[in-house]
Amino acid sequence: MPLTRVPDCRVEEAQSYVPPDPWKRHRSGFFSCRGVLMEKLQKTIEEWKAMLDPEQYNVCRLKGTERPFSGKYNATKTDGVYHCICCNEPLFDSSTKFDSGCGWPSFYAPIADSAMIEIRDVSHGMIRTEVTCAKCDAHLGHVFPDGPPPTGLRYCINSVCLDLVPR
Repeated sequence: MPLTRVPDCRVEEAQSYVPPDPWKRHRSGFFSCRGVLMEKLQKTIEEWKAMLDPEQYNVCRLKGTERPFSGKYNATKTDGVYHCICCNEPLFDSSTKFDSGCGWPSFYAPIADSAMIEIRDVSHGMIRTEVTCAKCDAHLGHVFPDGPPPTGLRYCINSVCLDLVPR
Protein backbone atom coordinates (compact mmCIF):
# COMPACT_ATOMS: atom_id res chain seq x y z
CA MET A 1 0.00 0.00 0.00
CA PRO A 2 1.56 3.37 -0.99
CA LEU A 3 2.16 5.92 1.75
CA THR A 4 0.85 9.46 1.47
CA ARG A 5 3.57 12.09 1.94
CA VAL A 6 2.70 15.35 3.66
CA PRO A 7 5.92 17.38 3.51
CA ASP A 8 5.16 20.10 6.06
CA CYS A 9 1.96 19.21 7.99
CA ARG A 10 0.69 22.69 7.24
CA VAL A 11 -2.38 23.44 5.15
CA GLU A 12 -2.20 26.88 3.54
CA GLU A 13 -5.24 27.71 1.43
CA ALA A 14 -7.30 30.65 0.25
CA GLN A 15 -9.31 32.47 2.90
CA SER A 16 -12.68 31.06 1.79
CA TYR A 17 -11.38 27.52 1.38
CA VAL A 18 -12.43 24.85 3.89
CA PRO A 19 -9.47 22.50 4.55
CA PRO A 20 -10.04 18.96 3.27
CA ASP A 21 -11.03 16.26 5.71
CA PRO A 22 -7.77 14.74 7.03
CA TRP A 23 -9.32 11.26 6.74
CA LYS A 24 -9.70 11.76 3.00
CA ARG A 25 -6.10 12.96 2.66
CA HIS A 26 -4.71 9.97 4.53
CA ARG A 27 -6.94 7.06 3.51
CA SER A 28 -4.08 4.57 3.80
CA GLY A 29 -3.94 5.14 7.57
CA PHE A 30 -0.30 6.23 7.30
CA PHE A 31 1.25 9.58 6.46
CA SER A 32 4.51 11.41 6.81
CA CYS A 33 4.68 14.56 8.91
CA ARG A 34 7.89 16.57 8.61
CA GLY A 35 9.67 13.40 7.53
CA VAL A 36 8.33 11.23 10.37
CA LEU A 37 6.15 8.30 9.28
CA MET A 38 3.02 8.10 11.45
CA GLU A 39 0.15 5.68 11.69
CA LYS A 40 -3.26 7.36 11.95
CA LEU A 41 -5.55 6.32 14.80
CA GLN A 42 -8.99 5.78 13.31
CA LYS A 43 -12.14 5.25 15.37
CA THR A 44 -15.85 5.50 14.69
CA ILE A 45 -17.97 8.30 16.13
CA GLU A 46 -19.48 5.77 18.54
CA GLU A 47 -16.02 4.68 19.73
CA TRP A 48 -14.95 8.30 20.35
CA LYS A 49 -18.18 9.03 22.25
CA ALA A 50 -17.69 5.95 24.44
CA MET A 51 -14.06 6.84 25.16
CA LEU A 52 -14.39 10.60 25.85
CA ASP A 53 -16.61 12.53 28.23
CA PRO A 54 -19.06 14.98 26.58
CA GLU A 55 -16.80 18.03 26.97
CA GLN A 56 -13.74 16.18 25.64
CA TYR A 57 -15.77 14.91 22.69
CA ASN A 58 -17.11 18.40 21.94
CA VAL A 59 -13.65 19.99 21.95
CA CYS A 60 -11.50 17.21 20.50
CA ARG A 61 -13.82 15.79 17.85
CA LEU A 62 -16.23 18.69 17.11
CA LYS A 63 -13.66 21.55 17.34
CA GLY A 64 -15.31 23.23 20.32
CA THR A 65 -13.49 25.15 23.04
CA GLU A 66 -13.56 25.20 26.82
CA ARG A 67 -14.32 28.43 28.66
CA PRO A 68 -11.23 30.55 29.40
CA PHE A 69 -9.68 30.11 32.87
CA SER A 70 -11.80 26.97 33.46
CA GLY A 71 -9.30 24.27 32.43
CA LYS A 72 -7.51 22.12 34.98
CA TYR A 73 -4.08 22.78 33.44
CA ASN A 74 -4.34 26.55 32.97
CA ALA A 75 -2.34 27.39 36.12
CA THR A 76 -0.57 24.04 36.62
CA LYS A 77 3.18 24.19 37.25
CA THR A 78 3.71 20.39 37.54
CA ASP A 79 6.81 19.05 35.79
CA GLY A 80 5.93 16.47 33.15
CA VAL A 81 4.75 15.76 29.64
CA TYR A 82 1.33 16.66 28.25
CA HIS A 83 -0.22 13.88 26.12
CA CYS A 84 -3.21 13.85 23.76
CA ILE A 85 -6.30 12.69 25.67
CA CYS A 86 -7.51 10.78 22.59
CA CYS A 87 -4.42 8.77 21.59
CA ASN A 88 -1.85 9.33 24.38
CA GLU A 89 0.77 10.80 22.00
CA PRO A 90 3.17 13.22 23.72
CA LEU A 91 2.45 16.80 22.61
CA PHE A 92 4.15 19.30 24.95
CA ASP A 93 6.84 19.30 27.62
CA SER A 94 6.02 21.32 30.74
CA SER A 95 9.32 23.19 30.32
CA THR A 96 7.76 25.03 27.34
CA LYS A 97 4.60 26.06 29.26
CA PHE A 98 4.20 29.72 30.18
CA ASP A 99 1.51 32.02 31.59
CA SER A 100 0.18 34.03 28.68
CA GLY A 101 -2.87 35.32 30.55
CA CYS A 102 -5.18 34.11 27.76
CA GLY A 103 -7.09 31.64 29.94
CA TRP A 104 -5.85 28.42 28.36
CA PRO A 105 -2.60 26.50 28.87
CA SER A 106 0.04 28.07 26.64
CA PHE A 107 3.25 26.56 25.29
CA TYR A 108 5.94 28.06 23.07
CA ALA A 109 6.85 24.79 21.28
CA PRO A 110 5.50 21.27 20.77
CA ILE A 111 7.51 18.31 22.04
CA ALA A 112 8.32 17.47 18.39
CA ASP A 113 7.60 19.24 15.11
CA SER A 114 5.80 16.10 13.94
CA ALA A 115 3.44 16.00 16.97
CA MET A 116 0.77 18.21 15.40
CA ILE A 117 -0.66 19.47 12.15
CA GLU A 118 -1.38 23.15 11.51
CA ILE A 119 -4.54 24.00 9.55
CA ARG A 120 -5.71 27.42 8.37
CA ASP A 121 -8.91 28.24 10.29
CA VAL A 122 -11.22 30.95 8.95
CA SER A 123 -14.18 30.20 11.23
CA HIS A 124 -15.90 32.80 13.45
CA GLY A 125 -14.82 35.70 11.20
CA MET A 126 -11.13 35.31 12.11
CA ILE A 127 -8.04 33.96 10.39
CA ARG A 128 -6.19 31.66 12.75
CA THR A 129 -4.05 28.54 12.66
CA GLU A 130 -5.68 25.51 14.24
CA VAL A 131 -3.49 22.76 15.69
CA THR A 132 -4.58 19.13 15.67
CA CYS A 133 -2.91 15.98 16.95
CA ALA A 134 -0.97 14.42 14.09
CA LYS A 135 -1.89 10.88 15.12
CA CYS A 136 -5.63 11.12 15.79
CA ASP A 137 -6.68 14.52 14.35
CA ALA A 138 -8.04 15.74 17.70
CA HIS A 139 -8.62 19.49 17.75
CA LEU A 140 -6.22 20.89 20.36
CA GLY A 141 -6.50 24.66 19.99
CA HIS A 142 -4.68 27.34 17.99
CA VAL A 143 -1.18 28.71 17.55
CA PHE A 144 -0.48 32.45 17.42
CA PRO A 145 2.68 34.42 16.51
CA ASP A 146 2.78 36.39 19.80
CA GLY A 147 4.64 34.02 22.11
CA PRO A 148 7.92 34.36 24.00
CA PRO A 149 11.41 33.51 22.77
CA PRO A 150 12.90 31.31 21.50
CA THR A 151 10.04 30.54 19.03
CA GLY A 152 7.79 33.60 19.25
CA LEU A 153 4.82 31.22 19.14
CA ARG A 154 1.92 30.72 21.57
CA TYR A 155 0.19 27.37 21.37
CA CYS A 156 -3.12 28.06 23.10
CA ILE A 157 -4.44 24.59 24.00
CA ASN A 158 -7.67 23.37 25.60
CA SER A 159 -7.01 21.55 28.90
CA VAL A 160 -9.64 18.88 28.13
CA CYS A 161 -7.49 17.75 25.19
CA LEU A 162 -4.51 17.04 27.43
CA ASP A 163 -3.39 14.50 30.00
CA LEU A 164 -0.39 15.54 32.12
CA VAL A 165 2.00 12.70 32.99
CA PRO A 166 4.22 13.94 35.84
CA ARG A 167 7.94 13.12 35.85
